[in-house]
Amino acid sequence: MIKRSPFRYFKTSPEIIRLAVMMYVRYPLSLRNVEDLLHELGIYFCHESVRLWWNRFGPLFAAEIQKKRIRQLRAHSNWQWHLDEVFVKINGETHYLWGALDHEGEVPESYATKRGDRKAALKFLRKTMKRFGPPHVIVTDLLRSYGAAMKVIGNVDKQETGRCLNNRAENSHQPFRRRERGMLRSRRTRTLQKFVSVHSSVHNHFNQERHLYSRANFKLNRTAALTEWR
Repeated sequence: MIKRSPFRYFKTSPEIIRLAVMMYVRYPLSLRNVEDLLHELGIYFCHESVRLWWNRFGPLFAAEIQKKRIRQLRAHSNWQWHLDEVFVKINGETHYLWGALDHEGEVPESYATKRGDRKAALKFLRKTMKRFGPPHVIVTDLLRSYGAAMKVIGNVDKQETGRCLNNRAENSHQPFRRRERGMLRSRRTRTLQKFVSVHSSVHNHFNQERHLYSRANFKLNRTAALTEWR
């Protein structure tokens, strides 16, 4: 069976669409910022086209990245996860954005809920474990929802809490916070959930952790990531 191209009904080339989606999701730019920057390169389109492209193709690109990441994680043992939650505003109402950070510094899953109770934590844990498998250690803060949810799952013995143990997860929210300011926040939970899922996958793909490599190796890794994206 021939697999049809998802770009078949679009007049714009797939290379330009991928570039526009990458710029909007990866960097703290608005829709009009992307339009203006690509206009400097001689590429002309409306900012609403960027909105259409990231809504249409962002989840597809993220799924391609996640498919490869899931295979890698399931082939190796999951050492430990760092779980944390941040507050986000949607139409003036406070929501919870749950996030997990794995042993390699990547964000495998983000999940937005209206409440921060046991039910929401349980749904987030089950969703993440179903996709990536159970970890050996789970590091959390002192939020009671984590302990209550882990009692239901039956892995309380894997939980670790401490004052500074979870700093790594708290710092992992910084790229999304910068991106959130560029978006001027979200108006619907569904839109926020879609964007954080795409953003975490794209950020993982281009996050080369340059402090761990020499300049030469970092340039090679960055070029390989960009080539794979294209």
